[in-house]
Amino acid sequence: QVRLVESGGGLVQAGGSLRLSCAASGSTFSIYAMGWFRQVPGKEREFVAVINWSGGSGYYDDSVKGRFTISRDAVQRMIYLQMNSLKPEDTAVYFCAARRGTNAAYGYWGQGTQVTVSS
Repeated sequence: QVRLVESGGGLVQAGGSLRLSCAASGSTFSIYAMGWFRQVPGKEREFVAVINWSGGSGYYDDSVKGRFTISRDAVQRMIYLQMNSLKPEDTAVYFCAARRGTNAAYGYWGQGTQVTVSS
């Protein structure tokens, strides 16, 4: 099993920055990739970014490309989401998730952290 715990959410003004963190514990050797998702009440959870646990570049939804950066520290078993130039439409609960294979579903999820961007 893999346990994920997010932190770093909060309230920020439009144009500001936040850095989210996600700590992984448990059977992290089985992780292939980790991602960030977000959800607004009444809407589907949506993909934000993903990175392979072995490293490399991240992949992003077009809505955050150029503003958000995903990174990981395999030694510390952490992933991060640096969010710059935040917009009110970025307001959501942000979740980190992990999957075990290239085509596997995300089987592990954190509890989420609230990000609120005021205009």
